[in-house]
Amino acid sequence: MFLDPKEAEVIAARVKALEAELGIEVVTIVVGKADVYPETVWKAFALGAALAGLAVTIGDVVRPDWISGTAVLWSAIAILGVGALAALASVYVPGFARLFLRDARATLEVSQYAKVQFLERELFATKERTAVLLVVSLLERRVVILADKGLRSRIPAAEWDSAIARMTPSLRAGQVGAAMLAGLDGIRLVLAGKGIARGAANAFADAPIEDASP
Repeated sequence: MFLDPKEAEVIAARVKALEAELGIEVVTIVVGKADVYPETVWKAFALGAALAGLAVTIGDVVRPDWISGTAVLWSAIAILGVGALAALASVYVPGFARLFLRDARATLEVSQYAKVQFLERELFATKERTAVLLVVSLLERRVVILADKGLRSRIPAAEWDSAIARMTPSLRAGQVGAAMLAGLDGIRLVLAGKGIARGAANAFADAPIEDASP
């Protein structure tokens, strides 16, 4: 899916080592997108249709002698067809869809996705409440590190942000596996020497979760 088997194996080994060293629980998730974003489809359709309509209008002005009943029909078909192709591209081409996705919406949806995953997977069930969830959402190009309350009160948000910052170069290069390893190293640096209470380790699978939905 998003990681090749070797990358997944290396990430799982790094998670296992991190848990053994710090006595916490770490869960990693890679998701294609955090929401369906229907607005990107109709925005893409509107833009495609508008550009096609502009092209048709310019053509009619330049060559008014071409205007006929048949030409009008083909113009309408062209406008709707280009709009439909743009809408289709917004579904299957992530880079194109991002053009129509507001930053604030993307940030909100990835944050909500992480919170839902934390609850549904019951990461709060660790003995000392020291679980950490690392989420990478590919369409939005967002990373969320969500820590349980046993860590939140002791680790400032800026320190978690420093772990995310370590992932940015690899994510920009499209290297998801390398980015996740950098994030795990960042989490280790954030927590090392903090005297975190050790809980029961390995309550969750070490392998990264790859989520193709929604």
